[in-house]
Amino acid sequence: MQIILIIALSLHVLSSVFWAGSSFTLARTGGLGGEKLLVPQIGAATVAIVTGATLWRLVHESSFALSEHILAGGALAALAAITVQIIVGGGAIRQLRNGAADASAARSRLAVAQRIAAGLLAITALCMGAARYA
Repeated sequence: MQIILIIALSLHVLSSVFWAGSSFTLARTGGLGGEKLLVPQIGAATVAIVTGATLWRLVHESSFALSEHILAGGALAALAAITVQIIVGGGAIRQLRNGAADASAARSRLAVAQRIAAGLLAITALCMGAARYA
């Protein structure tokens, strides 16, 4: 079981760092390059969510104290982040790829999606840090 915990934690940290880092970068650059990063972001988010659920089951399943409440809040923020990225960001990218008449509006929506996701992922990171000491 120890090796499963180590692997799950390692994959969770690595995928989360990529997902959040790319979201923060795209938020800062106005979504520039977002067309190339959305699919890798979704892949990293999927790995982060699956490994997060695995860690929850291995470490936190038997209790729901303050620490778990904080972690659950962070998990909800992460799920909201990927939802925004897929729905808003994915829609904007589809419009850009289909040659939408108003490409600047689509780029603006992509930037907004990444900014919202970055904020939600910052909340998620804060929750993970705070839960350790709750």
